[in-house]
Amino acid sequence: MELEKYRIHSKMARGIEKAELVFKNARVFLAHTGEFIEGDVAVADGIVLGIGTYQGEKEIEMNGKLLVPGFVDSHLHLESTLVTPGELIRQAAQCGTTTFIVDPHESANVSGTDGIDYILDQTEEVPANVFVMMPSCVPATHVDDNGCTLTAGKMKGYLENPRILGLGEVMDAVSVVEGSVSMHEKLSLFQNRVRDGHAPFLSKGDLSAYALAGISTDHECVTYEYAMEECRNGMQVLIREGSAARNLDAIVKGIVEHHTDTESFCFCTDDKHIEEIRKDGHINYNVKRAVRLGLSLSSALKMATIQAARCYGLKNIGAIAPGYQADFVVLDNKEDLNVVDVYYKGKRIVPDEKPEIKPCPPVLKNTVHLAKVQEEDFHLSHTGEKAHVIIMEEGQITTKDSYEEVPWKEENGEKIFAPDSEYQKIAVLERHKNTGKIGLGIIKGFHLSGGAIASSVSHDSHNIIVVGDNDRDMLLAVQELVRTQGGYTLVENGEVYRTLPLPVMGLMSDAGYEKVNESLGDMIPKAHEMGIPTGFDPFITLSFMALPVIPEIRITPRGIYLVKEDRMLRGPFEN
Repeated sequence: MELEKYRIHSKMARGIEKAELVFKNARVFLAHTGEFIEGDVAVADGIVLGIGTYQGEKEIEMNGKLLVPGFVDSHLHLESTLVTPGELIRQAAQCGTTTFIVDPHESANVSGTDGIDYILDQTEEVPANVFVMMPSCVPATHVDDNGCTLTAGKMKGYLENPRILGLGEVMDAVSVVEGSVSMHEKLSLFQNRVRDGHAPFLSKGDLSAYALAGISTDHECVTYEYAMEECRNGMQVLIREGSAARNLDAIVKGIVEHHTDTESFCFCTDDKHIEEIRKDGHINYNVKRAVRLGLSLSSALKMATIQAARCYGLKNIGAIAPGYQADFVVLDNKEDLNVVDVYYKGKRIVPDEKPEIKPCPPVLKNTVHLAKVQEEDFHLSHTGEKAHVIIMEEGQITTKDSYEEVPWKEENGEKIFAPDSEYQKIAVLERHKNTGKIGLGIIKGFHLSGGAIASSVSHDSHNIIVVGDNDRDMLLAVQELVRTQGGYTLVENGEVYRTLPLPVMGLMSDAGYEKVNESLGDMIPKAHEMGIPTGFDPFITLSFMALPVIPEIRITPRGIYLVKEDRMLRGPFEN
């Protein structure tokens, strides 16, 4: 701050002159100490001047409401919310989230640096702080087929961008601990910055080696016990509560039961659909839920604010104190914790203000390049006594590998897999380079009956993924997504029930969140009506079945992948 500006602010801070803006009679949460104090908060030029007794040119009466720092989402993928980045930011900001740590690896896996540039451009002028972590694993692993490859050399040009904080989630743990040259080039490039982790279920030795490489965070913890292992290794645990992966209850219950110090914990959403944000909230939901589970309000608020900011080196964010950015959330009281108002740099965020949707470059709206597909491509011969089956787990994105007998029938003298209400067929089709690769498998737990469900959002390579109980409907679903250049679709008894087009890289809609919400509000209940359990978000859960960095078993265009064994099977009946 230049000296003359400081002198003006100093007089306001000392009460010699009126402040530009004063929030009167608030119960102010002080994140540095974890206490609430009663007083006024003085603001000028979008920063906090002081807390005490002040007069302002403009005054906002709080009447004893809680004034807390703006919330921080420590890890999310904007693309996974289905709407354009600017729309998502505005919707989540209304819930009190004023800082977003974004990893655009979904966009990068489809469109490389063009995808990263799109995220940066779309979030340049939004009512929130949006920082970006450079995607580390594009492609995620050596066993998948994505659209682009992002090397350390291609990352160097982004190092000078002040919004690039560090290296995004390092999914390829094997490459880290075994000392892969290409991976460690990326780690070295960001050696003085935050390096995010993605490390589910590593052994103690591997976790130590992973942390030794300088990786300091992880959002993949699903149990309190594993979270503590990461904390003991000096890592910051980002407790995730999204649309598919819901880990908050398990970890927070453990923290409460064991009276665990919470300094090593923050909150994140990772992947949360726009309709859930509208219905339940964003990071404010994490805070409210954690308190309901017995965590102190002070601890929950610190996890949602200053601890996340410190984790990412954001020195003027995450607290209400002199020199900090005036990002505030007004809550009604300590019991209900409802968001009343949100302020970004001292300016009120207007609810449901219509944003201007920036245009998308045409090249990013033509990304589904699929070889001609025929019904026989989904044919799955029953070639053994048993098959590897993908067992889904409700409320999680992990899976179990089960080797078991599956239903079959004879057709034209051949024994073939026969889907029923328990076992369905799953397929992933490469859609970036028109290679014609199709992986076929068997899934249990989805219970889809009388049709097919398909998506071009399939982490992290974002090929087309489809589940169905018959080949005809599976083909129709895939053809529909080729027509719309990506999206979600439901097919029932030979007809397309409804499609949500996602033409921006096959990941996002630019038609506005209202239309997205309308489609999802129809399609999700219909998917449940077709048998998918209500404990699953049909489309988000489906998208993770293709992610080969999450145990135990996944499917890619190359076949069935056994994660722990790092072994690819050409089909489910291979052993």
